[in-house]
Amino acid sequence: QVQLVESGGGLEQTGGSLRLSCAVSGRTSSSYTMGWFRQAPGKERDFLSAISLNGISTFYADSVKGRFTISRDNVKNTAYLEMNSLKPEDTAVYYCAAALGARNLRARDIYELWGQGTQVTVSS
Repeated sequence: QVQLVESGGGLEQTGGSLRLSCAVSGRTSSSYTMGWFRQAPGKERDFLSAISLNGISTFYADSVKGRFTISRDNVKNTAYLEMNSLKPEDTAVYYCAAALGARNLRARDIYELWGQGTQVTVSS
């Protein structure tokens, strides 16, 4: 059974940084396109970023471009989301997701696997 486990969330001040990790177990992560999403209270789960199987291609939502960086280490079966210049509006539950496909990466529906989520809270 393939599982995704996020870690690294927490409380940070405005302007601070956090690094989220997503560990893939049960199957090598190199089989999956990896993505990150977030969901604030009362809002939909929004796309943030995605990375191709080999890590060469990356994609970002406009809201985080230039502040967040996605990466992966297929030896460690882990994907990462480095978040800098955090803002209070970044407060949300952050989810990693894995997809066997590689098209329309901004769409939630293509991701077959999801982690349990990790809370990120940014104080003003």
